[in-house]
Amino acid sequence: MELDIRIDPSRVDLTRIERALLESDPAALVDLDPASGHLRVATCAGTSEVRAILAAAGVAVPQQAIHIVPSVCCGGCSG
Repeated sequence: MELDIRIDPSRVDLTRIERALLESDPAALVDLDPASGHLRVATCAGTSEVRAILAAAGVAVPQQAIHIVPSVCCGGCSG
């Protein structure tokens, strides 16, 4: 699942967030969208778990700041 998280990019310590996410999901990916400044997370964790992970990493966000990005997968490479 890909998430778009609307937060103040100046508050983001990507290394700390990535480390916390990888403890929960070793395949997680995290980055800042250069166009919007939003945090992008790809993970198998649910939104509540991601919110808790972010809080533990020092970035508390309200639930309404986390948005699931619709999949753009066509299914062609996996079957």
